[in-house]
Amino acid sequence: MWTRRCLAILAIWLLAVPAHAEQYFVKNIDEYNQAAKKLVAGDVIILANGRWHDFEIKISGKGTKTKPITLISEDPGKVVLTGQSNLRIGGEYILVTGLVFLNGYSPTGEVISFRRSKDDLARNSRVTEVVIDGFSKPDRYDSDYWVGMYGKNNRFDHNHLVGKTNKGVTLAVRLDSKGSQENGHRIDHNYFGPRPVLGSNGGETLRIGTSKYSMFDSHTLVENNYFDRCDGEVEIISSKSGRNIYRGNMFFESSGTLTLRHGDGNLVENNVFMGNGKDHTGGIRVINRDQTIRNNYLEGLRGTGFASALTVMNGVPNSPVNRYVQVDNAVIENNSVVDSSRITFAAGADAERSAAPVNSRFRNNLLGGTASGPFLKIQDDISGIAFSGNMLVSGKIDKPVAGIAEGQLVLARAENGLLYPEGSAVGVSRDLVPVMRDQVGVSWYPKPLTGDRFGTGRAMSVQPGEDTLTEAFAATSDGDRLILSTGDYLVNKVLSLDKAISIEGAKDAVAKISFARPSLFEMKQGGSLRLSNLVIDGELAPDSVGNAVIRTTIYPIQSNFLIELDSVSVANLDVNKSFHFIALGKSSFADRVSIKNSKFINISGSVLQAASETEDYGQYNVEYAEISGSSFKDIGGAVFNIYRGGRDESTFGPHFSLTGSSFMNVGRDGNNVTGSSMVLHGVQHSDISNNVFSDAAPIKIVHTVGRPQSRISDNMSKNMAAPILEELDYQGKHRAVLVGNQFEGAAKP
Repeated sequence: MWTRRCLAILAIWLLAVPAHAEQYFVKNIDEYNQAAKKLVAGDVIILANGRWHDFEIKISGKGTKTKPITLISEDPGKVVLTGQSNLRIGGEYILVTGLVFLNGYSPTGEVISFRRSKDDLARNSRVTEVVIDGFSKPDRYDSDYWVGMYGKNNRFDHNHLVGKTNKGVTLAVRLDSKGSQENGHRIDHNYFGPRPVLGSNGGETLRIGTSKYSMFDSHTLVENNYFDRCDGEVEIISSKSGRNIYRGNMFFESSGTLTLRHGDGNLVENNVFMGNGKDHTGGIRVINRDQTIRNNYLEGLRGTGFASALTVMNGVPNSPVNRYVQVDNAVIENNSVVDSSRITFAAGADAERSAAPVNSRFRNNLLGGTASGPFLKIQDDISGIAFSGNMLVSGKIDKPVAGIAEGQLVLARAENGLLYPEGSAVGVSRDLVPVMRDQVGVSWYPKPLTGDRFGTGRAMSVQPGEDTLTEAFAATSDGDRLILSTGDYLVNKVLSLDKAISIEGAKDAVAKISFARPSLFEMKQGGSLRLSNLVIDGELAPDSVGNAVIRTTIYPIQSNFLIELDSVSVANLDVNKSFHFIALGKSSFADRVSIKNSKFINISGSVLQAASETEDYGQYNVEYAEISGSSFKDIGGAVFNIYRGGRDESTFGPHFSLTGSSFMNVGRDGNNVTGSSMVLHGVQHSDISNNVFSDAAPIKIVHTVGRPQSRISDNMSKNMAAPILEELDYQGKHRAVLVGNQFEGAAKP
């Protein structure tokens, strides 16, 4: 049934429609195209329920405020556009509602475009209660927009956009013509659902303008939207134009920030940021002139640097339009920052970004940090910021700042779910009402659940034998667990993963898997893998180019995936000189590779090969690589090889953690072109601690852009040179922290 809101829209239309208005009920594309040729004010096209494949909808005409031209589904959510489909709107006073884009992608650069052609821009038009779900191009680096807003005075509201996995902004407001500048668009009450980490620049959820047009004003209102786990890149919202309003939005567990990247005179008010302790969740980043940030609530954020809860940037003197304009005349007032890791002033200060903020005010803000690390970080001169009436209730500060008082105020949670100081009016107003998840989007389409897919299906027992595992695997569904009994298993086919599958043996028994193909598992679209309490032996694998126990398909993979190992023993991957355990190929991306309590012995290649994106565009293959409590012996290649090249600063990863593990005779094979036991090139966060190395090639760490954080601590070694540390874009001594190690020789700069 139609929602109350859509019924109200239709009721208004029905009251206004004259008797001569036409209503077209169309059942196929030809019927639609015939009806679309003759639309006039007040006409309605109703699409029949069903799947419409390869349907490029073009609609234009001259409706009026009281007599719009309407495109509507027979029933909401029952018209599903699949294959290569899209929607292009021109003319004026066009209303579109009730559609679902699913199981396909746009053949053009946009799924929904507020222009029919370059010269036919939409004006005073509206798209409401439309769903775009996973409608991504097959190659994750093939770029498009899901929504492109052009023209003037258009509204995009109560829509549901979730699961964009390819490059390109989810919703972009374009200012590339005079007809689209000073546009007066309204973007409100939309559900921007989870957007996974892209692993490169171009993963913004919302962008208004570009650097080329940043000196133009947009006058776009972004109000009461819900950003749910939008993790594409460092900028959730990239504001690249002037005179926009960002008001009343909720940012829930979204990594990145609302960034005032270019353009002047923007207003950010009444927004709520809830990080719940998730990595890299940030708040508001301030750049440019005349910005106002007031009455925003920020809690549980763990971002630092450019992703701090509040970041005031340094600018570039006489900055070109694509760099950083000096902060001038910013007003930051009546905000509450609670239980958050960092506030940063003069962020990014370096030889280029040397223009500190000026003529700015920071007043009446409630500031509360975590117990660890500096909460308020000052990276350059802040004399151009006038501080007054601010209260620091927790967290450490670089140095005392006049106008930031330290107090012992008690915080209590109010009925609106936010924390307020007892007996003080500092921070956000008590009448701030956060927008809720069920108040946005559509009511007739489910919002995605939290949590991973592992273990959500059936538990299936498997007996030893030849191809018993193969047959059981073929019968699995997403989330199923295969429970292997003690014994030997021979697999004669590559097991293709297009679902989340767990394979596990008994803790105190041995389930041994051998395989007679170049790989045991091939990761495809939709796949994830969890292995536990298993033995994997490569003794029967043939000598083939590209041998790997777990490899990604040669085709691009849209979706991010997980690979998890716990108590797995791997041996005899040595039929050739480059037999890897995990090999991640181009256009593939792992959210996490986790290896715990596992053993690897006699492997000619690498345990994790994640170095396929070598074009230096800032792309990489894995966000988190986490290894703990494991042992590695007789590994010929670099045990871990992770590569992220280029100078782009739009991502947070990769992250690498190695703790409590042992290495013996690793990385020393003559075929190891890296000459290292592990190579971490461009990794942004590295922690190598409490490990033991014996007869090992050195660790190699290459710092590229940004402020990489590498810590090597409390490791012991025998017959192993000190780490090789390189800086590519930084002048001076390497920035890695080495403490408490026992390496032979000094670290190489």
